[in-house]
Amino acid sequence: MEEKKTFAAKCKEQGQKLVRTLWLVAGTVCVVLGTIGIVLPILPTTPFLLAAAACYYKSSPRMHSWLLNNKWFGEYIRNYTEGKGLTRKVKVTALTVLWATIGVSVIFMLDRILPAQLVLPMQLIMVAVAIAVSAHILRLPTFRKPKENASI
Repeated sequence: MEEKKTFAAKCKEQGQKLVRTLWLVAGTVCVVLGTIGIVLPILPTTPFLLAAAACYYKSSPRMHSWLLNNKWFGEYIRNYTEGKGLTRKVKVTALTVLWATIGVSVIFMLDRILPAQLVLPMQLIMVAVAIAVSAHILRLPTFRKPKENASI
């Protein structure tokens, strides 16, 4: 009877390792997609980074800590998850890059890379995505960083 428990325990342990590995891989894919989303507005950065944080939380305390303390993503994720929102600079930058990239793509690129019958539907989809992302960004609270003591 003990062999079955040992075998069952080993199977359970291997299953847990597999699940943790899958969470780790999913988190890494989300970080990559979120990073791409920073420069390619059609991909939403925030949901991917939040999903990565959740995946890393389930798989690896070390990777979760790395993500939350990362110099590019850390403060952004912490402020967002704590409900503090985004700084005005991040909002303005995100909206400017979003609309500039969508605008260039819709006006100059789509007709060069897509068949004529797909250009208008894709333009409408891209503008709709830009409007939805803009609405989301504008609805977030504006986080104001506390001013540091300037006296010396």
